[in-house]
Order: sequence, then structure tokens, then C-alpha cells
Amino acid sequence: MSLPPKNIEELTERCSRIAGLTLGQLAEQWQLQLPANLQREKGMVGQLLELVLGASSGSKAEPDFPHLGIELKTLPVDSLGKPLESTYVCVAPLTDVSGLRWQDSWVCRKLSKVLFVPVLAERGIPLPERQIGTAFLWSPDAQQQALLQQDWEELMELIVLGGIDRIKGAHGKVLQLRPKAANSRALTAAIGADGEPIQTLPRGFYLKASFTASLLARQFGD
Repeated sequence: MSLPPKNIEELTERCSRIAGLTLGQLAEQWQLQLPANLQREKGMVGQLLELVLGASSGSKAEPDFPHLGIELKTLPVDSLGKPLESTYVCVAPLTDVSGLRWQDSWVCRKLSKVLFVPVLAERGIPLPERQIGTAFLWSPDAQQQALLQQDWEELMELIVLGGIDRIKGAHGKVLQLRPKAANSRALTAAIGADGEPIQTLPRGFYLKASFTASLLARQFGD
């Protein structure tokens, strides 16, 4: 694994060195074996980029580049540069959440500074031939921050009031809450409609694809 980059300039330089390479070329450089497909190893592309770019947080509750305060997110895109899916942010807390403020939330901290790395990932392209795009750093402006905060507060209010099972992917303008579990048996504690403890699927916060599409369009002037 690469040593953590000393500063943003070094991180940016590493990104420019891998832009245009395929995942196969990158894996070969690092003497790594790519899986046959991503069905069982969905996070593998992100893990490869973490390794190459020197992300050091592992599974700790801190940004991927803790000393820089930067979170790393891969963005699977099609040949037109449009996101193919929503972007996972973090696990959503489902209990002991009353009184939690946006400014103190893990979502707010994770999204304060993000390094997005687009990857051409149309289903028809074999994994080794998928190409890494031009990475870019993003921090939410005042309008984006307000939208994220509004969505987060509305979703968290539903969780507090026992409405977890009423939350659909369509909720939220830029941020959505979706089940995140390897299988339907992986249940976690939550609050029911009458305030009673219930078991439900773990949920995760995701940036909607329409939102990341707007970030790409703004960055690359599409």
C-alpha cells in the first residue's frame, strides 16, 4: 500500500498518474488479482483505489485520508459520464438519535471534503477494461449544504418518530436512505411506529445519482 499522501498536492498528483489507466493495468502495476466480477466483492474498486492513493483510515470512523480530512468516493459512470448508481455515504444511526444535530452527524463530516474518482463501469465492459477517469475534489457550497441538511433532518425526524419503514428511496432531494445489508437476515435495532423497539434492515445514507450527476456536470462543464 502507498504511504498516506503528505498533502493535497501529493494526493492530486497520484490521481493524475492513474487517470486514463484501466483497472487491469492498475492491478497489474500493484501485482493484485482482480475478481472475475463485482457481485461478491462490490467494494473492491474502492479498496483498490484506497490502496493506490494511500488512504489510511481502514474501517475507522474517520475520513479515508484523516490527516487531510478527505473522504474518497468512487463514481461508477457510463460512457457519457453519467453516474450509474447512487453513492454510499455511511451507515445511518437508527437508535439514540434524538437531539443529534446535522453539524455533528457523520454524514456532514464525511461530505465536508470528498475526492470523487469517476470509473467507467458500464455492465458490458469487462472489469479489467474499465477505465479510471479524472478525479476531482468537492466541498458542498452553501446551497448544496442546505439541501443535504434539509434531507438529513427530514429523514432523521422520520427515524425518531418511528417511521423507518415508511422511508422510500424517493424521499429527499439529494440524499436518500436505503437498506444496506448483505442479506435479509442481517437485522438491527430501530424504533417502531408506537415507540417500541423493533428489528429492521440496517440503512445507509446515499447521495442520489441526480445529485452526483450535477457535480460532474459542474466540474467538467457538460
